[in-house]
Amino acid sequence: MLRVFQTDLLNTDDFIITLELVPGKESVGRSVDTVMGIAKDSFSDGRISAVSITDNPGGNPSLSPDVMGYEIFKVGMDVIVHFACRDLNRVGMESRALQLAMMGIKNLLALTGDYTGKGFGGQGAPVFDLDSVNLLMMLKQLGERMNESGDPDGFFSGCAVSPFKYTEAECFAQYAKLCRKISAGAQFVITQLGYDAYKFAELFSMLQLAGIDIPVIGSTYVLTPRAARIMNQGAVPGAVVTDKLLKQVEVEWRDSRQGRKKAVERIAKLGAILKGLGYRGMHIGGIHHNFDIAGRTLSRMQEIGPGWKEFLTEFDFPVYGGFYVFPKDGIYDLPVPEFGKKPPPLGISEKIHFKILKSLHGAFFSFESKAAPFFSKLCGWLDGRPGGKQMVHQFESFIKKLLLGCEQCGDCGIQHVAFLCPESQCPKHTRNGACGGSRNGKCEIFPERQCVWVRAYRRLAFSGESDQMMVGCVPPRMWELNNTPSWLNFHLKRDHQSLSTGLLKFCESEECTLTRGFYGQSQGTEE
Repeated sequence: MLRVFQTDLLNTDDFIITLELVPGKESVGRSVDTVMGIAKDSFSDGRISAVSITDNPGGNPSLSPDVMGYEIFKVGMDVIVHFACRDLNRVGMESRALQLAMMGIKNLLALTGDYTGKGFGGQGAPVFDLDSVNLLMMLKQLGERMNESGDPDGFFSGCAVSPFKYTEAECFAQYAKLCRKISAGAQFVITQLGYDAYKFAELFSMLQLAGIDIPVIGSTYVLTPRAARIMNQGAVPGAVVTDKLLKQVEVEWRDSRQGRKKAVERIAKLGAILKGLGYRGMHIGGIHHNFDIAGRTLSRMQEIGPGWKEFLTEFDFPVYGGFYVFPKDGIYDLPVPEFGKKPPPLGISEKIHFKILKSLHGAFFSFESKAAPFFSKLCGWLDGRPGGKQMVHQFESFIKKLLLGCEQCGDCGIQHVAFLCPESQCPKHTRNGACGGSRNGKCEIFPERQCVWVRAYRRLAFSGESDQMMVGCVPPRMWELNNTPSWLNFHLKRDHQSLSTGLLKFCESEECTLTRGFYGQSQGTEE
């Protein structure tokens, strides 16, 4: 079986190249022929380790990356299939993973995914039953099962991260979730898209500071004015093109031949920077018509050679007033991170809400509490009485709807999100950390409101507990408890905190040492 990508990536002497291919909406015809043509040319060229196949990008329907990947796999080109959590529940996702394994496709990029777009008859229902951390846990456990069944190869699972965040809270949330992803089984990392060399260096410096050796691939893209404008407007979640860069691209493309030449030069120089920083490879997107630009880029990279530092000033595209984990002038010296030195402001109402719920949770929902045996007996008595469960459910729903916008999931996860509800306040229901789609601290789906994980970080930084965002893994919601009282479920040990203890501790045995990079911070203090 083909294992070119994994072999190349784990060879520390290689700087590998991968291409991102985007299937169209047809099962036959020009779009399929174009993607297959690029894949065949990539294989013939010999400098590409793998092509990656997107999974309904933007949440819009397209040809399955599984069947497209399988056809490319048969050509001889290794593939990485994007695996998003948006469209299938956990049962469908496990079935899909087993199907891919049987097809011989083992390189998977685990993604929470873009929010759902429009399909037949309108917008599709978003699923997000699992998040990327849960998906990585599932793939790791499936791989172990496959090994026991006689398949020597498990999945080679990767994850995404965006260093291109420019608020302290978003930066911390990205790196904290990366920590959980690595602990959950991620074996390689691909960045989201940006053109700020200092941010590329920041990510690699964070991993070095923590002593983590995981292969990281940096993303690049063939920027045309149209693509640059779309990204500049925030229409591609996680991709950052600043106003300064957009203007530069528009000037370059006044002459299309000159524009293509500049696009090749930009990717080649950024590739040289990534290689110089210590990245294991470069991921090229925006190759839509033929292999030509990719081939020219690789040839130009070979001409450039090792003189990468002279290009750094060409990739200085910061966001005005943006946060950097390290001072720009000392980023290569691995100083103490800037997290928590100036704790983000927390409003009075947020402080009061956080303190009250934290105190109540500690008093009434801790198995370590002296009153825990009493609560267990009381809940058992209420649970067994006619109308007792309904009475508790109605009272709990009233209180938690008022304080949290509760959606009555029956398996409460507020303690994982600084006492904010991940069901009602995150469209993707993430319990393990932020997705990559936030922009300037705002939610990808509802830009008029703050990302719930930005709010969570501010609360935890205020109390000196921001490390909670990276320790352990949070199991997925138990749907069998939907519309039942979570208070009873907790004390009667029916929720994820009791029945999913194996998953709760999943990451603890692989605790991410990235914490060392964060614990140097000067945390906030409760007032």
